[in-house]
Amino acid sequence: HVQLVESGGGSVQAGGSLRLSCTAIGYPYSTYFMAWFRQAPGKEREGVASIDSDGETTYADSVKGRFTIYIDSADNILNLQTNSLRPEDSAMYYCAGDVERVPPYLRLRRGGYKYWGRGTQVTVS
Repeated sequence: HVQLVESGGGSVQAGGSLRLSCTAIGYPYSTYFMAWFRQAPGKEREGVASIDSDGETTYADSVKGRFTIYIDSADNILNLQTNSLRPEDSAMYYCAGDVERVPPYLRLRRGGYKYWGRGTQVTVS
C-alpha cells in the first residue's frame, strides 16, 4: 500500500527557509504525479506546487519565485524548498500523490490526488 510521510517542518523567523521532504513507500518511481498542499487554521487546503515524472512543475502564484519543488535523484524523495518565508506561509503542509495521470488543471487541486501524508507543520513568525 502507498504511504507518504512528510518531514522537515518547524518554526522559523520571517525571511527564513525550510526544506520539506516527502518519503513515498510502495510508490512507483518511473511515472508519478505529486504535489505539496497546505492548510492554515480556518482556511481551505490549497495547492502549493506540483511535479510529474517528466519534470513539469506548477506553482501557486503566492509562492512563485520563493518555493521550489523537486525530486532528489539520489533517493527519489520529493522535496519542497521554501525560501523567504512569510507569516502567511504558516500552515500544515501535506504531500500528495497519484499513480494515475493528473491533468494540468487538477495538479493544484485537492481532488486530483489519491494518496496523502499526515502533514508537517510550518510556523513563520
